[in-house]
Amino acid sequence: MKLKEFQLEAVKKLFEAMETPARDIILKSPTGSGKTIILTYFMHQYIQSFPKTVFVWLTPGKGNLEEQSKAKMDKYIHASQTKLLSDVMASGFEENDSCFINWEKLTKKGNNALKDSERTNFLEHIQHALNDGLHFVIVVDESHQNNTIKADEIIQYFHTNKIIRCSATPKGIATAEIIEISEEEVIAAGLIKKMLVINQDFPQIIETENQTEFLLGKALAKQRELRSEFLKIDVDLNPLIVIQLPNKSETLQDSVERYLETKGLTYENGQLAIWLSDRHENLEGIDTPNAKSSAVIIKQAVATGWDCPRAYILVKLRDNMDETFEIQTIGRIRRMPEAKHYENDILDSCYLYTLDEKFTAGVKMALNKGALNACTLFLKNEYKDITLIGEHRTMVTSTRNPQKALQAIASYAEKEYGVGTNKAENKTRLQTAGFELSEDIVKHTFSGETATLAFNSTDMNKIKVTERLDTHIHGRDYHQKIGKIGLEIGMEYSYMNTIIRKLFDKNFKYSRKILALEPRAVYAFVINNDDKLRYLVREAMAYEMAQLKMDIPSKSYYEFHIPQSCLFTYNGDAKTQHIMEKNVYQNYLSSAAPRSTPEVKFEKFCERSASVEWWYKNGDKGNEYLSIVYQDNSGKQKLFYPDYIISVKGEIWIVETKGGFDRSGNSQDIDLYTPKKFKVLKDYLTEHGLKGGIVRNDAATDELCICMDTYSEDINSDNWVILSSVLE
Repeated sequence: MKLKEFQLEAVKKLFEAMETPARDIILKSPTGSGKTIILTYFMHQYIQSFPKTVFVWLTPGKGNLEEQSKAKMDKYIHASQTKLLSDVMASGFEENDSCFINWEKLTKKGNNALKDSERTNFLEHIQHALNDGLHFVIVVDESHQNNTIKADEIIQYFHTNKIIRCSATPKGIATAEIIEISEEEVIAAGLIKKMLVINQDFPQIIETENQTEFLLGKALAKQRELRSEFLKIDVDLNPLIVIQLPNKSETLQDSVERYLETKGLTYENGQLAIWLSDRHENLEGIDTPNAKSSAVIIKQAVATGWDCPRAYILVKLRDNMDETFEIQTIGRIRRMPEAKHYENDILDSCYLYTLDEKFTAGVKMALNKGALNACTLFLKNEYKDITLIGEHRTMVTSTRNPQKALQAIASYAEKEYGVGTNKAENKTRLQTAGFELSEDIVKHTFSGETATLAFNSTDMNKIKVTERLDTHIHGRDYHQKIGKIGLEIGMEYSYMNTIIRKLFDKNFKYSRKILALEPRAVYAFVINNDDKLRYLVREAMAYEMAQLKMDIPSKSYYEFHIPQSCLFTYNGDAKTQHIMEKNVYQNYLSSAAPRSTPEVKFEKFCERSASVEWWYKNGDKGNEYLSIVYQDNSGKQKLFYPDYIISVKGEIWIVETKGGFDRSGNSQDIDLYTPKKFKVLKDYLTEHGLKGGIVRNDAATDELCICMDTYSEDINSDNWVILSSVLE
């Protein structure tokens, strides 16, 4: 298991939240963000660092979620000590346990999972654990479903002072510590799809004899298209259609099954699966990428906890009854099957087909700009031969490489402390730099007298307190310190431990070893110097980034042509839907979305300007769009996708739009890299003999202005010129 940077950051924040006075910690994370991975990794690390801990993970009753969560922890964390309710009933709670318990087995009236005598026995197990000095940390999964009086009553039995509540849609607790993982972070990491596309290519007026068959037909066509796109990139993945029926809809279910049979999808041939509370068919291995089933029938109740990353398409069928919208339903189709984007709009999107207006409205409200209507647009013939030169990066450094991190730390230690191959000399140099080299655990305190609490420690006597190292007692301290050092740079515990051992432990081979300590002395070294080691590691990473020089060419070139077709997303609820005639695509609508305010203004300007012959809106990610290479402040290569390519009196211009200036001239641009992007855009335009610049709106005059020569944040400077006067 390799955690993403945002997941390790969430683990770090969980550790920090555990040290605050707040009882409740809310982990708000979108479906598909790897919440179980984050929590199980945190639980394992916490247990290693803090003795006498027992985690109790409470789940709602639907879908055997507690068994799924336990299975994931067993899979991800090989040394974990996990239990279900039946295991607790047999042997009680023990130190280092992570217990996964179905909430409703404890709270639901008439539930025979726990008879009265067993319930008493369960409470006795809790009391025995408390008497033995164990303390409970409670994790409430899908907490939005468990915010009930009975639930709180159960939590009270554990006498816990820490409850971690996690959900994509948590209910607020005023005094809680909130850790929020943004959807943008999860999308950027490639774990969930970039866009939810609603009712793609639906006509304005649908004439059909059977609405169900119309929707299913659209879904099957999309499934075939997705399968074909995967085969083009040599990925054997069978995209899954999730067909959600309303509860109590036997007649509708029957019509769905009959229609799918005419298309060759049946339970008998394995191409159709079903998951209802009283019926499971063809579910074995349904989550494997190339599973045989192309569609699964579910009902409302299965939304929570179901995980099948190859699910791409949701068909939401309705009856005349109202059903509440659940964001978790959409979550079922948002995961990326291989936890990465394919840089292909078709494969990086998921698809909803429904005629349920309330459901569509709920989706749009929940996902905001992430849910849009869509259709396929085709390039007009006269623009098919337009050719530009694009740039790709040749060096990608998206995650921390443990081997490179080790080399960077060794290099920085050599630079900062002057260490080399002589271990005795290295010891002296580290001591001079303030490192504690005792084989005992060393702590410091002060003694003296003061009349006020605002005393100066320099007026006091500094006292050194030493304690004999005991690897059993201090092992947890060592583990905690290594974990914190690693989280400082987004490095997992196991990698950070190996790095420290290679640098300082005599039993680990490494050519640039700094000290050759006995293994037990490494414990003392880390515990005594954890702050200095955190500083060393953090500074080494920053130094490595700053010094990064590319031995290979920094970029490669490719021929860019405007894509022959595009997945066009728009706001179907917008009042105006007129066609923008100068766009290179047929039937490009004025309600195109998502679009920033500067983009909307610029597109309208292009349509009105007599000088602009045609314009193209570039994509913001993917190999099919025009990209230019630049470096961020840490030296990491990134791709810049300019917003627009336009033709002005036969000349190609490339334009980037940014947030404008308010009436007082203050900047509303939130992009920190705008000056860098301006420079690389200008260099690119000069290299290829093109024109262009950055366009921003001046609210004082309500005019679009362009900067073409020297970038400035002062709209009143001569560097900004009114766009219409430049293009005349």
